[in-house]
Amino acid sequence: PSDKRTFGYQRAEIVAAAFNALVLLGLCAFIIVRSLERLMAPPEVAPNIMIIFGIIALIGNGCALLLLQSGQKESLNVHGAFLEVLSDMLGAAAVIVAAVIIMFTGWHQADAIASLAIGFLIIPRTFKLLRDSFDVLLEATPRHIDLAEVRKHILEIPGVSDAHDLHAWLITSGVPVLSAHVVVADPTERNILHKLQDCLREHFDVEHSTFQ
Repeated sequence: PSDKRTFGYQRAEIVAAAFNALVLLGLCAFIIVRSLERLMAPPEVAPNIMIIFGIIALIGNGCALLLLQSGQKESLNVHGAFLEVLSDMLGAAAVIVAAVIIMFTGWHQADAIASLAIGFLIIPRTFKLLRDSFDVLLEATPRHIDLAEVRKHILEIPGVSDAHDLHAWLITSGVPVLSAHVVVADPTERNILHKLQDCLREHFDVEHSTFQ
């Protein structure tokens, strides 16, 4: 953090995740277009080489997925990397299946159909990543926070008579922020602020809150 960037570069993670999603969408579009071209004019492929490299890629990407599995639930950026590795792993599996089909039947269109399947499998997950990234950049309310419930909890604190201008957003993955205007019966009551902050921390996992 600095005076110019009080939250540091935490949101750089979200920018990277959005960029990741756009790259994945572009990659899916390229795969689908090339697959359609190859479906109409299938080239000759060497199934033996396809199987060898498919197995190597499957093992490598499988190890990478295991490493990224836990972190992808906590970070949009890691989730983006997880999706890229998943697409590679699905691609490797599809290559092996297509190679086996070509080897035993001579049906070369199997290669293009496998590629099409990969593209259509990755697109929905990529759109979700893009949507989640844009939600953070547009400072939408985090999905795990129900503002109606937050308001209800605030009003249940003794000494609080009203709450308005309630805002919640994410700085980056796992860093929610909340601000609100709260009307209190006794402005000299100092414990109310601590009670408000403790309430948000315990019930909504919000560590950084600002009350006026």
